[in-house]
Amino acid sequence: MAAKQRRLSRREKQRQQRDQEHMVGILNQNFGMRHITPLTPTQEDMFKSYQQGNNIAAIGTAGTGKTMCAMYLALNDVLKKGGYEQIIVVRSAVQTREQGFMPGSKEQKEALYSVPYSDIVNDLFGRGDAYQILKQKGMVKFMTSSFVRGLTFDNSIIIVDECQSMTYHELDTIITRVGESSKIVFCGDTRQDDLATSRNRAEVSGLKEFLRVIKRVDSFDTIQFTPDDIVRSGLVKEYILAKERLQVAA
Repeated sequence: MAAKQRRLSRREKQRQQRDQEHMVGILNQNFGMRHITPLTPTQEDMFKSYQQGNNIAAIGTAGTGKTMCAMYLALNDVLKKGGYEQIIVVRSAVQTREQGFMPGSKEQKEALYSVPYSDIVNDLFGRGDAYQILKQKGMVKFMTSSFVRGLTFDNSIIIVDECQSMTYHELDTIITRVGESSKIVFCGDTRQDDLATSRNRAEVSGLKEFLRVIKRVDSFDTIQFTPDDIVRSGLVKEYILAKERLQVAA
């Protein structure tokens, strides 16, 4: 039995080595990300600010491409294999907190929240396995804000998405995780607050207060997106403009 287990272990190691070599081959030979350019003046401002080395708070209307731009810029940096080694995507898990206990491992619970980022990466590379490959290579990681305490992110680009649904304590915890040679990008919309409908009335969005603080931090640049920047679709733009004219709350 022991000898059989050792043989299985050797086979498993050989299989893992083959998989690793296969992924390296993909990354080196036929793993290219398509080039995108800013579609609006505000997206262009975000590109320029990022390339100047700023930390960024991209705030504003849904459908303006904030997260897509952040992922694209971060992937460009990480794939250059320069100072940045990985992208850390952090997102709030407000809905999970509302649902209470959910079965499954931490990875299974978080999988649902990582879908938008998987879709973005796969679209940028034009292949359905791109996100999984980068994840296995340790170049992209996803976690919810519930699991960042005690960690330090060195040589990383941290993208904090849906940050309007985080308390000030969560935002404070995340930004104090930024280690050496790292950059952070916050994406959110102060008008889309999942905490506003939370059953836990003690939880209040901390984004507005957080923005007041980071405006006093020289290395931060706040990029404000408006309905004029919506690029998702004509329908989304028309709907949001109509909602704003009628002052209908989400």
